[in-house]
Amino acid sequence: MHLVSSTETTPPAPKQSRAGRNLPAAITVGVLLGGLVIVTLAVLPIWVWVAIVGVAIAVATHEVCSRLGEAGYSIPLIPLLVGGQAMIWLTWWFGPTGALGGFAATMLVCLIWRLLAQGPNAAPQNYLRDVAVTMLLAAWIPLCGAFAALLIYPDNGRAALFTIMLAVVFSDIGGYTAGVLFGKHPMVPAISPKKSWEGFTGSLIAGTGMAVFSVVFLMDQQWWIGIPLGIFLVITGTLGDLVESQFKRDLGIKDMSTLLPGHGGLMDRIDSILLSMAAGWLVLTVLT
Repeated sequence: MHLVSSTETTPPAPKQSRAGRNLPAAITVGVLLGGLVIVTLAVLPIWVWVAIVGVAIAVATHEVCSRLGEAGYSIPLIPLLVGGQAMIWLTWWFGPTGALGGFAATMLVCLIWRLLAQGPNAAPQNYLRDVAVTMLLAAWIPLCGAFAALLIYPDNGRAALFTIMLAVVFSDIGGYTAGVLFGKHPMVPAISPKKSWEGFTGSLIAGTGMAVFSVVFLMDQQWWIGIPLGIFLVITGTLGDLVESQFKRDLGIKDMSTLLPGHGGLMDRIDSILLSMAAGWLVLTVLT
C-alpha cells in the first residue's frame, strides 16, 4: 500500500466556477469560436459559413450518436450524417424547401436502414425506440442547423446572424451572471439544478436588450422587432439547454464529448443555438 508523505503535494485542479465550468478554458475556447464566427461572417464568402455549419452539424451528430451507441441504441449514423449535409446544402439552391426535402429523404432512408440493419432474415430489435430517437436527432440537429444556413442568404443575412448570435451570447452571459450572483430559486431542479429563475430573468434582460440594439444598429430595422426576437431567442435557448440536459441525464453522462475544454462537446456548446436559429429565422422572416 503506497502512502503519500506529508511533504508531497498534489497539483491543484483547475478552478471551477459555481456553474461547474473550468472558466479559463471555457473563456479561451469561447473567444476562439467567437472569433471564427466573426471573421467568417464579416469577410469570407457565404459558402464558407455554410461549410462551417455543415461541419459543426456533422460533429454534433456524431457526438450524440456515439453516446447513444454506448447506451445500447442503434442509430443509423451514415444516413443521418449524409442526410444532415443534404438538409444544409440543399438550402443553397432550394431554400426552406431543400431543407424540408432533405429531412424527408433522410427519414425515409433511416427507416429502411434500421429496418434492414440485421439483414432481411432477422427481425430488428428495439426498432420503434431507435427510429423515434433517430427522427428526434434529425429534427433537433441538422434540420435546426439548416436555419443557420438559410439565414445568411438574404441581403441582410450576415447582420441577421450577428443579431441572433449576439442575443444568444448575451442571454447566456446575463443568465450566468445573474444565476451566480443572485440565483436562489431553482427553475427546474430535477432537470438542471444550476438553472434559476433569477438567471432566466438575467437572460431575458440581457438577451432582449442586445436583440433590440442589434436590430436597430446592425439590421437597420424598427427597434420593437428586437423585443419578440429577443424573447423567442431566450426561451428557445433556455429550452435547448434544458432538452440537452435531460438527454444527458437519461444517458447518465455529463458531457457529449471532451472536444472543447471547458465546454464538453460541440453539441454542449451549440445546444441553445440550434433551436434559436430556427426561432430567429421565423421571427425575422415574418417581421422584416
